[in-house]
Amino acid sequence: MSNSNNSTSAPFSISNGAGMGSAFVCEVVGRVNSKGIWLGDDPLSFSVPLLLLQLSIISIFTRFIYVFLKPFGQPSIVSQIIGGVVLGPSVLGHNLNFAEKMFPLKGGLVLETMSVFGFMLFIFLIGVKTDPSILFRAGKRVVVIGTLAFCIPYGIAGLVKMNLCESYSLNKNNCKLLERLVVLQSLTSFPVVATFLAELNILNSEIGRLATSSAMICDLFFWFTMSLTYVKEMAVARSTKISIESFISVACLFGVIAFGVRPAALWAVRNTPEGKPVKEIYTTVALIALMGCVFMGEIVGLDPLISSFLVGLAIPDGPPLGAALVERLDCFVSVLLTPIFFTLCGLKTNVYTIQKWHTVGITQLIVLAGFCAKLIGTMIPPLFCRMPFRDAFSLGLIMNSRGIVELILLNDWRTRNVLNDESFAIMVVSVVTVTGAISPLVKALYDPSRRFLAYKRRTIQHHGRNQELRMLACIHSQENVHTVVTLLSATNPSKQDPVGLFVLHLIKLAGRASSLLIPHIPHDKPPENPTQSEKIFSAFETFQHVNCGNVALNCYKGISPSRTMHNDVCSLALEERITFIIMPFHTQTIDNKTIESSHSYRHLNMNVLDKAPCSVGILVDRSNPKKSSLLLEETLSYKIIVLFFGGADDREALAYGRRMLKHPCVSVSVLHFKISLPNMETTARIHVYDAKILDEFRFNLFPNARISYEEKVVTDRKGIIDVIEAIDESYDLVMVGKQHENLQVLSEFGTGSEDKELGEIGEIVATGNSKLRASVLVVQQQKRVWGMRNPVENPYERYISIIRNKKQNDFCVIPSQKSNENFLIPQ
Repeated sequence: MSNSNNSTSAPFSISNGAGMGSAFVCEVVGRVNSKGIWLGDDPLSFSVPLLLLQLSIISIFTRFIYVFLKPFGQPSIVSQIIGGVVLGPSVLGHNLNFAEKMFPLKGGLVLETMSVFGFMLFIFLIGVKTDPSILFRAGKRVVVIGTLAFCIPYGIAGLVKMNLCESYSLNKNNCKLLERLVVLQSLTSFPVVATFLAELNILNSEIGRLATSSAMICDLFFWFTMSLTYVKEMAVARSTKISIESFISVACLFGVIAFGVRPAALWAVRNTPEGKPVKEIYTTVALIALMGCVFMGEIVGLDPLISSFLVGLAIPDGPPLGAALVERLDCFVSVLLTPIFFTLCGLKTNVYTIQKWHTVGITQLIVLAGFCAKLIGTMIPPLFCRMPFRDAFSLGLIMNSRGIVELILLNDWRTRNVLNDESFAIMVVSVVTVTGAISPLVKALYDPSRRFLAYKRRTIQHHGRNQELRMLACIHSQENVHTVVTLLSATNPSKQDPVGLFVLHLIKLAGRASSLLIPHIPHDKPPENPTQSEKIFSAFETFQHVNCGNVALNCYKGISPSRTMHNDVCSLALEERITFIIMPFHTQTIDNKTIESSHSYRHLNMNVLDKAPCSVGILVDRSNPKKSSLLLEETLSYKIIVLFFGGADDREALAYGRRMLKHPCVSVSVLHFKISLPNMETTARIHVYDAKILDEFRFNLFPNARISYEEKVVTDRKGIIDVIEAIDESYDLVMVGKQHENLQVLSEFGTGSEDKELGEIGEIVATGNSKLRASVLVVQQQKRVWGMRNPVENPYERYISIIRNKKQNDFCVIPSQKSNENFLIPQ
């Protein structure tokens, strides 16, 4: 019994090592709902009002702290633990009146039960999101990193522990505690790493994929070590018969999960048509299986963490079943239940119990040894593979991240008296400190877009003759395929000018914890029920077959979060030496009807335009698949018009149009806009490179009937729009650059094109009210080249500006014939 008969007199106390379960309190049965203060009830003496107040206070404090710490790069787990520390006995809870009123023992029991249920669902969802096949696809580098990340800290921290136990003559219990800390420091948990990377938005980066795969290998070593420790303790503490019975019962539970839950989940997946929602009965049965297996695990003595993770692992990740479970549970678990667990860890942390600095020093020495050893063990293989030191160091920091799994183990050890309150408080503070320090460091050190910087020009304009043109076509759905294939056909793949085509099907990450970028392996026989990816790839395989020998096709499937999907596009473009990327526009217009797409597609396109290591084209699909043919050989003519204002992007569009002219069915018209203002020196605005590429185009004008050239003089925005609206409706494709230096002299345009996906003119053509129903390709020439500040900037204009600013008339500009440089020489 408790020391008091008053239900509110026993505070939310954690003063003894056994935790909350070791205390008792007398409480009137059935006090759940209050009748209200007007009828004389104290609402905080009833379970429901007290729980609602606790959840409200926890949410307010943790959210406020998160908003305050977010600018410093702190993850949510730090704010949630600190919120619990503030509410607990370390700060506000040090006032007994506050602790007894807000967090009495009876209310704490309800709250802790909810937290255990919450982290059980959280671990279940992590299991659902996990793809076990990563272990079989892991390369040697991943296996070596995961192995060293566990073995080196385990060995070094173990040596430090042995020296400490001998030097300070620590008792058996303290040595056992340090032994557990050594194992804990060797752990790199896959759920923690996946959550950490997702919060940093680098889950599908090179380091992100390496970290998640290596963490799974490290996890295997950890749980194997823990299993051996458990078996050893069982053999010592219990009889051989009980140990055997325990082993058999656990094996039977594993058998139920492997041969009962797993086949049932696969059957549900097979019986769910692609694109259709999962039946309610399937998700219901999955949750019932979870509850039943965890209950059986409690009976046989298996930790809920393990049994819930195994049930989640038995359910296939991704759509349809895995994604449906994640979609329905994730918000409830991550927003409400999981923060309760982190906050309770803070509530149980009493910094006033830290009395012996000797204990702090010994504990932190183990933590420091494990941290440095894991950092070294993780960095050695990447550095040996010539990874930059900065990236290898970032990987080592990520592998040292701490989170929910470590806190679960600390809570479990505290409940079983392995940890006392002092050691528990020291370790929680250590988790907060390490995680709080790692997050901003990784953000500062690792930028995935930095590696997308190319070391040579990858543009169509600078593409050599008789060389393979490597193109990357990004596809969201089957609706994108028709116009992309038509554009590729107009590119004229031939023996003299072959095309290396890479197709990337972009899929939003759903129901998975790790991103995926894998090549598609064609089937020997067409599948009976092809997936959407297989249908998309099949269309491009047909295109390859028609252009036999002229097109080399490689298909990829990328599954990643929408916020970082551009990393897949840019990394594939860099690794495969792509020259031109085709991205679908975020809206489509079919049969004069605008079909809105996700805002995430626009975000994706803007990131690709900003970070791509080559030229990019945004394709606005306004064609009618029912009225147009897929392959140009079936049509008499494919008419293209290039709107030329001047600048690198327009030169890239015109260079693409010149290549298309090699196709016998393609005709190209160039509409050259000349801007004329009363006080404008037009000669100063003529670009040397613009004139050069226009002259080359016009040189082929008379011999070729499929070429036309026209100049239009405009003075304002209205004049440009009038010319565009007067364009013939018979064109199939409009090509235009994204940025135009000449337009900056018109006050109506300004400099807002940087923030627009299509640029100023592209927006007018694609979204304007013109009668032109052609598809639109907005082209941006490569922006990021190593050693060049801005490759789209015209050197001629830069030098003219220098001359004007210094008011020197003693120099003239001579274009070089051998390179893209101009020289200033005295007249």
